[in-house]
Amino acid sequence: MNTASTGSRRIAYVHDESEDGKTVLYVHGSGGSHELWSAQRRLAERPTAALDLSGHGDSEDIDAEPGYTTLSAYADDALAVAEATDADVLVGSSLGGAVALHLLVERADWSPDAVVLAGTGARMGVLSDLLDWLEEDFERALEFLHGPDRLFHDPDERAVERSKAKMRACGQKVVRRDFLTCHRFDVRDRLGEIDVPVLAVYGERDQLTPPWYHEYIAEEVPEGSLAAVPEAAHLAMVERPRAFADRVEAFLADVE
Repeated sequence: MNTASTGSRRIAYVHDESEDGKTVLYVHGSGGSHELWSAQRRLAERPTAALDLSGHGDSEDIDAEPGYTTLSAYADDALAVAEATDADVLVGSSLGGAVALHLLVERADWSPDAVVLAGTGARMGVLSDLLDWLEEDFERALEFLHGPDRLFHDPDERAVERSKAKMRACGQKVVRRDFLTCHRFDVRDRLGEIDVPVLAVYGERDQLTPPWYHEYIAEEVPEGSLAAVPEAAHLAMVERPRAFADRVEAFLADVE
């Protein structure tokens, strides 16, 4: 693992420079780590990097309230790694997509060549029961998230157990902070300010961030476009890695 500094903490990331082309920086979602993107990094036809946001994986944690303050800190993490790796493209999943959108509308000091938003909305309200379970009954929250057509469309038992184990390793406090940050996120009135190409890609069976979330982004961003991954839910990049990679690569080829 490599590390980048935000000034106050060290952020862990992996970096593969074996290919030519624009460097893609991958940003994971709630309770995740850089490992979410393992298949995408193997399939990529260009240099890649993937980070652990603060408090996830091998990165140092933050002391921040859920919401804007946490999102801003996560944006600092992504920006530090983007600068360290000369990343040209940002790909964010769910909370990672919110990080990307935050950077696009709040940070004038860095502008990527293109952005891919997966399982992301301009607003991502979280079910109130889930927020309660994340505080009071973490295992029930994990069971809910791993139900059919939520994180996965039709996962096998081993995939579910691996995913649950990763969220447990991240810890209840950080996972709850992530979901509350998603819940308080809302940039619906600022999508028109975005001046880079954006692809909104979604799993057709996703009930956590349904297709219409992505349709709205594609319609409201001036250079927005849309792509669907069939027979996949929220984590389409894990469930259908080749189909997801093909859609991202086609988008980037168009951008170039």
